[in-house]
This record gives sequence, structure tokens and C-alpha cells, in this order.
Amino acid sequence: MKNLKAITTAIFMFAGVTASFAQSKTEKIKVSGNCGSCEKHIETAAKAAGAEKAEWNKSNKILTVTYNAAKTSNDAIQQKVAAAGYDTEKYTGDEKAYKALEECCQYDNKKKK
Repeated sequence: MKNLKAITTAIFMFAGVTASFAQSKTEKIKVSGNCGSCEKHIETAAKAAGAEKAEWNKSNKILTVTYNAAKTSNDAIQQKVAAAGYDTEKYTGDEKAYKALEECCQYDNKKKK
């Protein structure tokens, strides 16, 4: 009987771990920016929106995010990054936040100048 209880407990624990991994998504988002400061701002904004991992590549302007789909979404992450002043593939960066960025972070965007 003890073995059955231990096996049942192990199965439920495994099922819970498996379910949490099944909700994890990794996606790529195009985000405008220029420099290392941009990288910090963009990644911080993505994590504030619930991303577990966020890595922005300065060369190709791609933000790679991993997040739990039960807790946040690609859309919520893009909105938070845009609120920090950075254009994403879906949202235009907040103009006031953009103007408050360091000069090196003010990427070439004619709509904002």
C-alpha cells in the first residue's frame, strides 16, 4: 500500500511539472533600438510584463522571450516594451517615454522626431 501511495504521489508531481512546461512559450519579437542601454531597457520591460527570459539582439533587433502562457502573452510583452518607448512589430513606442530615453537610445524613427 505504501508503494502505491508513493507511485501515485510521484505521478501527480510529474504531471504538475509537465503541465507547467507545456505552458512555456519562446517567441521572437522585432523591437527597434540602438545600443546596450536599449538592450537593458527592452529586456527589463519584457521581464516586467512576465517574461521569464528576455534577450534582445542589437544586431538583428530581435527580442527572444520565454514566458508562461498562463501568466502573460506576447501581446502583453509587446505593450510593456512599447510603453518603455520602443517600437515593436505590433505597437508604436510611447512618445513621452521615447523622448525620455538617453540620446543614444533614440533610434531613427521619423514619427517620433
